[in-house]
Amino acid sequence: MRERPVTIAVLAIGGQGGGVLVDWIVALAESQGWRAQSTSVPGVAQRTGATLYYIEAIAAPPGRTPVLAAMPTPGDVDIVIAAEWMEAGRAILRGLVTPDRTTLIASTHRTYAVAEKEQPGDGAADPGAVHAAVNAAARQVIAFDMAAMAERTGSAVSAVLFGALCASDALPFPRAAFEATVRAAGIGVGPSLAAFALGFDGPAALAEAPPALPAATGAVPAAYAALLARAARLPASARAMATEGLRHVTAYQDTAYGAEYLDAVERLAAVAPATAEAGAKYIARAMAYDDVVRVACLKTEPARPGRVRTEVRAQGPQVIATTEFMHPRTEELIGLLPPSLGLALEARPRLTRWLGGILCGPRRIRTDTIAGFLLLYIVAGLRGWRRRTLRHAREAARIRAWLAAVHGAAATDPALAIELLTNQRLIKGYSDTHARGLSKYATVMAAAARLAPRPDAALWVRRLREAALKDEQGTALDAALKTVDSFLEERTAA
Repeated sequence: MRERPVTIAVLAIGGQGGGVLVDWIVALAESQGWRAQSTSVPGVAQRTGATLYYIEAIAAPPGRTPVLAAMPTPGDVDIVIAAEWMEAGRAILRGLVTPDRTTLIASTHRTYAVAEKEQPGDGAADPGAVHAAVNAAARQVIAFDMAAMAERTGSAVSAVLFGALCASDALPFPRAAFEATVRAAGIGVGPSLAAFALGFDGPAALAEAPPALPAATGAVPAAYAALLARAARLPASARAMATEGLRHVTAYQDTAYGAEYLDAVERLAAVAPATAEAGAKYIARAMAYDDVVRVACLKTEPARPGRVRTEVRAQGPQVIATTEFMHPRTEELIGLLPPSLGLALEARPRLTRWLGGILCGPRRIRTDTIAGFLLLYIVAGLRGWRRRTLRHAREAARIRAWLAAVHGAAATDPALAIELLTNQRLIKGYSDTHARGLSKYATVMAAAARLAPRPDAALWVRRLREAALKDEQGTALDAALKTVDSFLEERTAA
């Protein structure tokens, strides 16, 4: 008989069913005549609440009461279960995973932390560091995308983890006992058992053929087919990107707008073919800018209610109430006006502030009601008006100036032209997010014009952009600009 308890640490994020998994493990151990105890330490510093659960279980001899610990000790954990990949890394950093004894069971999917999401650019932590550490840190590793399995079955990732735990043989209990535990819980039994089975089978279950794509609903319109033919004549490196960009821009506005997109890409490809792929990507992003109309279109598109029901795991006839949180600025509403009227209104700041106080501010719109949905549907219907608005006039002017700078660089320095195209990454969102990004974009483009004569201009423009994407306040960008100013001033003085 085992003289020491089995020690198990479970790291999970809110909504992943960590508490359910722990209850299953405790119930499983007790159903086999073992003594088990679980504790939990909730946290709020990670992804709005990562919790560390700890279980100790032992087959205690009759008449003896085991004394079980309430917290894990580094170097003394038999099984670590992580419901997300970075939580596995956190367990390794805490010393809970050791190569002489620990079985590590982890889902390789990512749920991004607040610190990762708050950066304007790509703030995601490198999962490769965890991949490099797990094999050296643990005695046995079972790791694959368990969230994908949970989504496939309509269950939670905890059920897949439970199946993987069974397959690991880290606990001396038969599969039937695991499944009986799930049935005894009596909640979501069918999906949970399906997810358990996928977790037990492991990565091989993910290798099954994906569902067939739906059949096409009709022929491609002739105008759009002609545009696709034009995209196919671009340089080979740009064709796939241009085809996707064309689809995106046309869905955003119409085929005439798609034709304008291809005009821009073709002109750039004629000057410097090496820039065509980047041009196809970033010109599409620039032309499909975010505005109030686009936001309304996204919130009222026909497929959205189905996606919401899937995401919240609605069952059968459950009624889902959807509340949209919107905070349009006065600038967004003025941007919907014709240029002459919008500019006239902007020239009267007192009137603008008065209108803003009435029309703008935080809004909660219930799109599951007729009135709320109709309001956004009407705004979405302004898509045909979009190209006659002040906002579009300004976006079109900015794009023309941007592409003029790109063309000027492309003839002599294609690498710099690609970096100038990539600066479009700085502009995203709408409202305050768009205003901050546009300010950084203008700053980086102005610096790029000063750097253009240098042979390393492309390198420095990339550094400035990466600095601009590090934080919302622009602290890193300010520091990088000081460096640029220092060596440009030295050259001028010389």
